[in-house]
Amino acid sequence: MTIQRSHLQRLTVLSALGLALSGCGDDKGDSDTNQQVTMTMNPSIGSITLTDGPDTDDATSVTPPTTTGMKFDLPPDDTSSIGCGTDSACNLLDVLFVIDNSGTMGEEQTNLAANFPYLIDKLRNVTDENNMPVNANINIMVTTTDFGHPLCSGFEKPDYDPAKGAPISTACVDRIERFTGLGSNPVMVPQACTNACKGSVVPSDPFINFQLDNNNILNADPNGGDPVAQALSCIGPQGIDGCGMEAPLETMLQALDPNKPWNQGAKPFLRDGAVLAIVIMTDEAECSVKDYKYFDPQLASDPMYNQYWEDAPGMPGVKDEPTSATCFNAGVSCTDANADGVYESCMSEDKGVLQPLSRYIGYLKTNLVQQKHKEVIMLGILGVPKVTAHNPNPPFEPTAGGVFDLVYRVWNQADILPGDTDTPAQKEYDFGIGPGCTDAATGQAIPNTRVIDVCQSLDQPEEDKVRCCIESICDDDFSDAINCLAGILRETLELPG
Repeated sequence: MTIQRSHLQRLTVLSALGLALSGCGDDKGDSDTNQQVTMTMNPSIGSITLTDGPDTDDATSVTPPTTTGMKFDLPPDDTSSIGCGTDSACNLLDVLFVIDNSGTMGEEQTNLAANFPYLIDKLRNVTDENNMPVNANINIMVTTTDFGHPLCSGFEKPDYDPAKGAPISTACVDRIERFTGLGSNPVMVPQACTNACKGSVVPSDPFINFQLDNNNILNADPNGGDPVAQALSCIGPQGIDGCGMEAPLETMLQALDPNKPWNQGAKPFLRDGAVLAIVIMTDEAECSVKDYKYFDPQLASDPMYNQYWEDAPGMPGVKDEPTSATCFNAGVSCTDANADGVYESCMSEDKGVLQPLSRYIGYLKTNLVQQKHKEVIMLGILGVPKVTAHNPNPPFEPTAGGVFDLVYRVWNQADILPGDTDTPAQKEYDFGIGPGCTDAATGQAIPNTRVIDVCQSLDQPEEDKVRCCIESICDDDFSDAINCLAGILRETLELPG
């Protein structure tokens, strides 16, 4: 997670998407940035097109699916199903992992995989509020934060395609090339896979399903412990060669789209009546893009489209290229009244560049919670300070540290880790905001204001119900995060009948 850059990486238009918090390469290859860039998505959604000129009124167009005639703004508003929280109890649980697979996530994925056996044990042993075993029927699906981005597409490996919310169900040992980063001298972290995955242990479906001793796991080692934990340890690690313009909210929404094949048929991932738990792990700002022209290097001289780029280091007023800072600047507004470099406040704001948060909060709260009466909970493992205290009682949520101690500020010299040759000015240029957490062993991570806001929107303070846990990605042990997730499930899962 250490935020570093090489001089050569800064010489390209995509320098800030290099081997650090992003991972999109260090040269331009043969891509032609004058060409129209089309990102083809699932046929049920259409395509997003980046136009190459400033004259088009709407740079981002979503083609309606020909089968339904509806524009894909949100998954369909289907109120026909009844979920948990009604007269019928529920012990169905669907868990979605959205895992950052950009260039600095090797250590974090290693840590997460090491905690998977603990997670499965906790899920197997969830009790209800009366301490009765729930014996939940559980689905677990894994996807990445990579929705694709025009600035990254030219640097993708020939065998790589952004998941765009689709499930990853192959064993990491069978895609070990994903654990070699990009660039001429790539980082290699095969141990992020091989430390926990000892063979091709996978589910027979696009996701894991288990209840008690029944499961859909193939190739489990009979002497290797819980077969479900073995499978999650294999499909969970995602690698480090994905796009550095992380879009966890959009890939989350795509994964939950009921039109997708993995949510249809006799055995869907997203089930009527199931509690939905979403786990998002990322070390950088959220970047689900609505209008790609604000990231177009061809528009570097246009103040309309470069307004969220950082000035080049040491060159006030010069906008030479978009970096990951654009993601933060275009989605968050900060106030520094006394100009001391520490912001009194930073808040998510819809500026027309990124997808509005209403797209994600609306689907989770309006469609799923209010209309389908579904319990939705979220765990964010993000760039916030380490949590220093938790509620000793269920749901074991953070009570000190973490988001309570999060300070938004510019980079300073004290943030630069040993061995990092970047200056604070270069870091500010690259990321637009200082680190939300720093640890000498695990590195640094940028605050993810947008994911925090979506997560916290799920809380129900009027009923004193916690539905959101935020933990630090700078931790080297995610067991407290898992405890919080399990603690919330104690309040949401019920014995059937």
